[in-house]
Amino acid sequence: MIDLDIAVDIFVTHLKIERGLAPKTIEAYSRDLRSFSEYVEDYSIALTSVSENDISGFLTHISKRKLSPRSQARMLSAIRGFFGFLTNEKEISKNPTEDIESPKPGIRLPVVMTFDEVERLLAAPDLTTPRGFRDATMLHTMYAAGLRVSELVQMKLSDMDREAGFLAITGKGNKRRVIPIGEWAIDMLNKYMSNIRPLWARSDEKSIFLTHRRGPMTRQSFWLIIRKYATKADIQKSLSPHKLRHSFATHLLERGADLRSVQAMLGHQDISTTQVYTHVTSGLAQREYRRVHPRG
Repeated sequence: MIDLDIAVDIFVTHLKIERGLAPKTIEAYSRDLRSFSEYVEDYSIALTSVSENDISGFLTHISKRKLSPRSQARMLSAIRGFFGFLTNEKEISKNPTEDIESPKPGIRLPVVMTFDEVERLLAAPDLTTPRGFRDATMLHTMYAAGLRVSELVQMKLSDMDREAGFLAITGKGNKRRVIPIGEWAIDMLNKYMSNIRPLWARSDEKSIFLTHRRGPMTRQSFWLIIRKYATKADIQKSLSPHKLRHSFATHLLERGADLRSVQAMLGHQDISTTQVYTHVTSGLAQREYRRVHPRG
């Protein structure tokens, strides 16, 4: 029987190569399992002897560290996946996490922009300059498709069908999804591709969004871009690229979009991840009701 540390290494390699999980997810799982491994070793518990009580003891141990229920649930998810893997590989006979319930994380509502704030942000770049037009195109594309910042900056020429009006994006876990985008974003992309990108693109360049230094745009650079235009547009909220994605989802649901369709466009594996936006739209509806209804 392999020891616990070697088993963790094998599982992390499995997540990376066979499951294709995102690097940040793998890093979090690895960190959580190392914490669990240290706890088990402190009590001299063999891997084949880990019981439901041992795992419950670990959860009690980490709860004393003032970790949030969400963090505790993530750690249990890592442990559950780890023992499930060992069970499938016949290294252990029973998964000791089967009957353990996850801590219930509270709903943390995403911060979203109002439609007016989005309009001001999209209008902030100077369209008369190459960099300003590129920035406006990126902002329009991100909001039109609800992209993650990594998906936006990693877009390739082959990911875009401007005639049909859709993007084919590779998201988390190397999963491909097709997202329709509207005429505004298509128009901006057409003009950017014809007039701006050729100024910076080398002949073999496949990335869509480039810098004036003739290289692909980075996540960090786009973060600074969105903060700059938020200041210019006098938006008081602390903005990040992900908040534009939150706003995309919320605005679609506010206008009656089907939850499953929004899930597909966002690339969420679990619809419960998308359902958090229904809480946001419910809150907005309640505030608007109280503001305008005579008996509100």
